[in-house]
Amino acid sequence: MANTLSVAKRAREAEKRRNHNASRRSNMRTAIKKVVQAVEAKDLEKAQTFFRQATKVLAINANKRLIKKNKAARHTAQLNRLVHSLSPNKSAD
Repeated sequence: MANTLSVAKRAREAEKRRNHNASRRSNMRTAIKKVVQAVEAKDLEKAQTFFRQATKVLAINANKRLIKKNKAARHTAQLNRLVHSLSPNKSAD
């Protein structure tokens, strides 16, 4: 139990922030899963649409420091590779 009013307030604020961040993290994971599911279903249009949404969510969360910028970049690159694997005009590397 908090001994002072300021410590009690900090605890309340921390709990609010934890809940808010948890919902943002959940939203981010859902966006990533939607892209993966669209790729598994081999639906290029849906995959591209969900990829744009996921990229936006990842960038926002990185800017708000919910995740690190490198993690956002890594996820974006992995999802981009997945979406491009569906593309019919792949170049031979």
